[in-house]
Amino acid sequence: MKFTKRNKFKKIFMSQYFQMPKAHSYIFEIENYVPGKAKIGDKNQKIIKLSSNENALGVSELALEAYKKHSENIFRYADGSCLQLREKIAQKNNLNAKQIVCGAGSDELIALLVSAFCGVGDEVIYSEFGFLMYPISAKRVGAKPIRVKEKNMRTDIEAILQAVNDKTKIIFIANPNNPTGSYLRNDEIELLIKKLPKNILLILDHAYEEFVTVNDYPQPLEIVKNNANVVMLRTFSKIYGLASLRIGWCFCCEEIAEILHKIRGPFNVSGPAQECAIASLDDEDFLQKSRNHNQKWLNILQSEVAKLNNLKAHFSIANFILFDFLSQENCQKAQELFLKNNIILREMTAYGLNNCLRVTIGKDDENQQVLKILQEISTFKN
Repeated sequence: MKFTKRNKFKKIFMSQYFQMPKAHSYIFEIENYVPGKAKIGDKNQKIIKLSSNENALGVSELALEAYKKHSENIFRYADGSCLQLREKIAQKNNLNAKQIVCGAGSDELIALLVSAFCGVGDEVIYSEFGFLMYPISAKRVGAKPIRVKEKNMRTDIEAILQAVNDKTKIIFIANPNNPTGSYLRNDEIELLIKKLPKNILLILDHAYEEFVTVNDYPQPLEIVKNNANVVMLRTFSKIYGLASLRIGWCFCCEEIAEILHKIRGPFNVSGPAQECAIASLDDEDFLQKSRNHNQKWLNILQSEVAKLNNLKAHFSIANFILFDFLSQENCQKAQELFLKNNIILREMTAYGLNNCLRVTIGKDDENQQVLKILQEISTFKN
């Protein structure tokens, strides 16, 4: 009797299951984003995690204090408009707060922009080694991601312009680019904007801008002020060290900001994230200390690796370096050696860079260990 009832219940359940609405077919074309490895072996094992471009120095003490203080109000809903944070960002950068939209990381803002301006059959252009969330976001809405070849591991402006057609709705430019670390100069971005039709949205992803020290880097805030079809993305995940809290922002014309506010979640940025971000913006000392530490080790690692055989360090202005081990076999050996020493780097196969590993700038002792292993790797036989 029990068996019969059980079968009857199962039949009803399965019947209901197979009558479920079907997801859009283009959803199944998405390859899931795989973040950098976070642990290896025993969970109690001490590891050096250099796979996710996090700030080597952690987070501002001011942000930590804000986090603790906010715990008293954790039962309250956050400000859905992020008004205080937007006004703080605006004050710090001499902007109009109405042109700022905050999101749960810049990832959410990428998705919102694509869903607002793209649909089935539209095209989204990105560079060959651009951030994988660009094509993923395009496929979510049935748009076609167009991957444009780079030139010497740099975004090729002319190739992007040639890829533009009547179906193009958005172009993504990560500057500096992740994972290559390369960047486009101000004159190159200005040339792209000059030649680009005004009905195409150009999104400048500046997640690593605060680490940049070169003189010919674009000024995206001024660019957005002068061009209604340009949007700039920023994040608190990198130099500000708030990756776990998921908070980013964009600067755009008021019309685009209004559209994004219509489609974002009503409480898309948590209270702790907002409070910590506000506090972080007050800590210039931490920002400068992080920038100095990063630049010091960028210089050391790039100059030291230039002396070694069997590998190449791609020039970077961000807080990571892409190492090319010149063969897939050597790259695999290098990965195994790093893991054997409890150091996690970022594999690059998802980007088609099978000979490469990306290393985040870490603490002094962590960087020294990385350099020591790279010196050992340079003795590998080809």
